[in-house]
Amino acid sequence: MPSSSTPPSTTESKSPSRQASLSKRAAVKPPWYYRLIIALLKPLYRVQVWRRSHKRENYPQEVAERFGKQYPPRPMSGADHATNKVVWCHAVSLGETNTVAPLLDALLAQGYQVWLTNTTQTGHARAASRFADEIAQGRMSHSYVPVDTPTVIETFLAHVQPIAALFVETELWASILAILSQKNIPSILVNGRLSAASFTRYQKITAVSASMMQNLSLIIAQDGESAKRFRELGAHCTQIRVAGSLKWVINTPKATEAKKVTEPKKKVEPEKTTDETREDIATVNPQGSGHAVCLDRPVWIAASTHNGEEKAALILQKQLLDIAELNKTLLIIVPRHPERFDEVATLIKESGLQMAKRSMNEAITEQTQVYLADSMGELMHWYALSDVALVGGSLVDIGGHNPVEPMSVGTPVLMGRYTQSCQSVVDKLASVGALYQPDNDFYQPITLDNQPISESMVASLAPSSITDTDVAISDDVELIYQQLRLWLSHPKVAKQAGQAGEKMTVQQQEVLTRQLNMIEETIEYFVGAQQTLI
Repeated sequence: MPSSSTPPSTTESKSPSRQASLSKRAAVKPPWYYRLIIALLKPLYRVQVWRRSHKRENYPQEVAERFGKQYPPRPMSGADHATNKVVWCHAVSLGETNTVAPLLDALLAQGYQVWLTNTTQTGHARAASRFADEIAQGRMSHSYVPVDTPTVIETFLAHVQPIAALFVETELWASILAILSQKNIPSILVNGRLSAASFTRYQKITAVSASMMQNLSLIIAQDGESAKRFRELGAHCTQIRVAGSLKWVINTPKATEAKKVTEPKKKVEPEKTTDETREDIATVNPQGSGHAVCLDRPVWIAASTHNGEEKAALILQKQLLDIAELNKTLLIIVPRHPERFDEVATLIKESGLQMAKRSMNEAITEQTQVYLADSMGELMHWYALSDVALVGGSLVDIGGHNPVEPMSVGTPVLMGRYTQSCQSVVDKLASVGALYQPDNDFYQPITLDNQPISESMVASLAPSSITDTDVAISDDVELIYQQLRLWLSHPKVAKQAGQAGEKMTVQQQEVLTRQLNMIEETIEYFVGAQQTLI
């Protein structure tokens, strides 16, 4: 099931072979049939945008930006408005925006300006919230991504005038990359990831994939397996470097976001321990309602959940509440997409469990069994409050969301089998006992007094299987339940697992510096080459 990944490595960035490949590579047009299909689909895509978004307030803005009619002003560089250091970054949705956010912070700190585009409404909303200050200050501009047709792309690039373009993880567009290459604007795939399933899909459009690979200036791959697949699609080895995953980088909420959620009486200092931070967050209910959150009860979270995962979490919660020592357990559910908030609320009501809702500012009392965190931008606070985290997108075939977020606050993680989007991270965390995934060969249980926890304690929890449910439960969920019960019943073990993951997360932070350096070296090379031609 989960497979290993090649350890991150780097190659010499300024080698003659790499410089030669950059200077000699000419733009490759995508096949004629790709351009024809995109042109034919453009009117249908506009209909799709209308059907999905015409009731939203920002619908006119979305249409104007996607189809090249109007864009926000270009970001400014402060006192020296003549300096052009705009970097265009495209992040598809919420996950990619969160992943790349620390890298964009670093670019802004280095004096670059950023134009950020998104494909989805969820990603657009997250970007607007995460970078509200930078957008207000004029250091960043933000829009929907333009459709992949030459006229729209030309309009967009003429307005933005980027010195480089970054694409996050996997979403690439053939015409955009060809035009960037024609204009000698470096295009960089950051945090590049290519799962086996995605690789198979790209192989079905060989000529299109080859054109995209050849037009990219640099591919910064997460791991050796992805790098190998990029080569097999047509990328040259000198285009590819392996730097590790940006998912390791801690994307902490800003102070303004923290204040909005918790309104602590005292500032949470960076040097505080995880336990102290949890106490600060749990001092008051969100929005400062004054209702104390019970700290003397087990708390677990099902985070970034998709359809089908909330039902599984509710079944697990019912099983836990039937156990005498866990009958006060609180489950926090955080759905991935806001459009499902009402659907999940209905599901919780139908379960018969006592619910409190974040959107209604309802207090978490001793009677509360499920807390629906139907809000955006507050996930890290719920992770910090929890003893165990079930990270969603992994019980259903989504690919798994980022387990580093709960790990960064010392919360141990449970995930299902579908973790192809972050498998290398999952494997590393499993190897130190911080993350449990059924049938993961890398998993090494935390030891206590030199005894493997999974052997010495699980047996004492019998009966450990899920009972009294009319819903079919997979073997994975059964195994996850056993581990969840173990960690909640033995908080010392859970804490030790969380600390192991937190330590590894801190050790992996240099991946940000590596990817940033690679990006800056590529930009400097292209800028230098253009100045030489002048």
